[in-house]
Amino acid sequence: MDLAYIPSPSRGVLELGPIPLRAYAFCIIIGVVVAVWLGSKRWVARGGGKHTVGDIAVWAVPFGLVGGRLYHVITDNQLYFGPGKHPIDALKIWEGGLGIWGAIAFGAVGAWIGCRRRGVPLPAYADAIAPGIALAQACGRWGNWFNQELYGRPTTLPWGLEIHKTLPDGTVITGTYHPTFLYESLWCVGVALLVIWADRRFTLGHGRAFALYVAAYTVGRFWTEWLRIDEAHHFFGLRLNDWVAIAVFLGAVAYLVISARTKPGREDPDSIDPRATEEARREAEMAESDQQQAS
Repeated sequence: MDLAYIPSPSRGVLELGPIPLRAYAFCIIIGVVVAVWLGSKRWVARGGGKHTVGDIAVWAVPFGLVGGRLYHVITDNQLYFGPGKHPIDALKIWEGGLGIWGAIAFGAVGAWIGCRRRGVPLPAYADAIAPGIALAQACGRWGNWFNQELYGRPTTLPWGLEIHKTLPDGTVITGTYHPTFLYESLWCVGVALLVIWADRRFTLGHGRAFALYVAAYTVGRFWTEWLRIDEAHHFFGLRLNDWVAIAVFLGAVAYLVISARTKPGREDPDSIDPRATEEARREAEMAESDQQQAS
């Protein structure tokens, strides 16, 4: 008796005339929209301006995409360089391959630039955007499903993922594997909910909500990375990304502890966004003008 496995899409691109519409790119775009939307709501609730998160995201998102791709190409350089390889493929970001560690690191640099331009403290901004980043990752992982990539070990579980694809060298891969894209997507949703709850319960500030997101994410990433069977560098029996997850987890926990002792509580709402007061004043003036015209 055949079990109802999770099917893989027959194609990950829709041809609109000469323009290819790639599902992987759509998943990334949807994730960015979700992150900015939720981050803006949280930022305004903290006393910030309505457009601050979007303005800073203009810097953070491109930096994050570049950083994510660089990390992938550097750590998986064997896919693009060497005998029989095509280095130009390193630029084909639409085929998949974004390392979250590089995306967060470079995205933080972009966010820092944007924060400086707006006079906003980076830790406060990071706290506001943290659960949105987790949800963006949850959306982005579905791009791996469309590309039939980054799946786990073979499995006979009912939720196994059916794979049928042909590699560039002509090798055909078929079988049923752990849907690690789904595991990580669901984990990221859980991380977002955890950060939102903890932020409300403990009034996290000074970057601690972001540190909690990082620590929680790395736990799930360690597990899904352990399940994956795609080519990767190994050190002392563990994949490179597992070692990175361990190091980042320890760093995030250390920051949580030190920050809680040195900077307890949350930032003063009036100090996080200088332009929020100006925006509020303009809105008040517009409302007053509309009221005068109506009368």
